[in-house]
Amino acid sequence: MSTYSNPDRPGRRNALKIISAIGATCAYPYASDELYAQTVEHHHETPPPAPLPKPTFFSEEELRLISRVADLIIPETDTPGAVSAGVPIYIDQVVGKNKPQQPLVKTGLEWLRAKDFLNLNERDQLAILRPLCEKSDEGQLKEHEVQFFHLLKNLTADGYYTSQKGLMEELQYAGNQALSEFPTCVHEH
Repeated sequence: MSTYSNPDRPGRRNALKIISAIGATCAYPYASDELYAQTVEHHHETPPPAPLPKPTFFSEEELRLISRVADLIIPETDTPGAVSAGVPIYIDQVVGKNKPQQPLVKTGLEWLRAKDFLNLNERDQLAILRPLCEKSDEGQLKEHEVQFFHLLKNLTADGYYTSQKGLMEELQYAGNQALSEFPTCVHEH
């Protein structure tokens, strides 16, 4: 459970302490145009009102639910959050191509809809997600809702940290660069 830590940004994920660290690797081998092509400029403190790009698998309401959960997992701070990095559309594309994930996600979204998740304030939304996150982090994946959150959390991290905004702005990855010299490791004696 480690996240990238930039000492110049000490408070980057303080808002997420209850959601916990995101420990995921990119497990979906999609072409780079599918990962980097998402650009949604969206700033909000309450649930996103729309317009989001049109989903190909989910309904627009389901995409709003996914957007809100992704926004709570990786909110916008001094760097872009999950929504502005295009994570909801990434999740739409991944789940749309992965039939075994579809029933889990659809049922999880229906569960959130039954709780009127989008109309709750952030504190109440986090109160719903907190126990799911804790169980997910502890590997207690027996409950359907925990499996759903675990998958959504991993997809959010995958989509964010493979997006151009997550990779370049959050992780500050500069890409392949020619170096004029290769610094060596210096050990103090």
